[in-house]
Amino acid sequence: MSSLCHHSAVLLLLVFMALAVGAEQLKERSCDVIGDESSESQMERALLKKLEPLSQIRFNLTVEKGKTENYIYQFRVCREVNSTLHDFGGLVQTDRQNGKTTVIGRINETQVFNGSDWIMLIYKGGDSYGRHCSGEKRRAVIMISCKRGVTASSFSIISEEREKEQDCFYLFEMDSNVACPAEDSRLSVGSILLIIFTSLIAVYIIGGFLYQRLVVGAKGMEQFPHFAFWQDLGNLVADGCDFICRSKPRNAPAAYRGVGDDQLGEESEERDDHLLPM
Repeated sequence: MSSLCHHSAVLLLLVFMALAVGAEQLKERSCDVIGDESSESQMERALLKKLEPLSQIRFNLTVEKGKTENYIYQFRVCREVNSTLHDFGGLVQTDRQNGKTTVIGRINETQVFNGSDWIMLIYKGGDSYGRHCSGEKRRAVIMISCKRGVTASSFSIISEEREKEQDCFYLFEMDSNVACPAEDSRLSVGSILLIIFTSLIAVYIIGGFLYQRLVVGAKGMEQFPHFAFWQDLGNLVADGCDFICRSKPRNAPAAYRGVGDDQLGEESEERDDHLLPM
């Protein structure tokens, strides 16, 4: 009986170990900033977290230049292009003519920094150059520019700098909204004052209307709070506007004069002159 229990325990332990190994293999590796983990800055951690929405997207780019250069570039943000190889390759170049694969940059040697509307992601530790750049390791530089409303687009290669003695690199670019700064939703002082002023006016009108109607018992236009005051104020404003904005002198004669009694009187006297005796 004890032997059976011992075999069962061993079998159960093996099953747990197999499940743990499988879970570890399924878990994808992510970017590791160059240096010790304790030396990573808060800014670098924040940027890596900001790039996390792009980690599930695979980018493929085909570049053909004549008959000598025909490549496919595969890129992932902070993930391995081929996790089964366990080579940390974050950006990989494949020659379509002979099928040779070259790791341009690895995610375990990452640098990241940003500006106001861009994020620069750098993968170092790629496969070594042959005859170029003193045989140093390749490096991929990916410029992620702000474009609102777009998760990721326009992945392209700008250039490959390999004619120098050292510090050679591949330069790529893409657009994404993760590089955009947070929109400032704070209200200005003027907006706050306008909101307060509008609210006070609304409270005054509604509260005054209810008071006049329910307490005073006013009807019609009298329900408007301080109706007589506002009516007099409106008349004064109208008179002031008429006085200031009038375009002709106040004592100028009218353009048309109607027939008055005084004119009729004068005219009648003139008509009676010929009736006087000679």
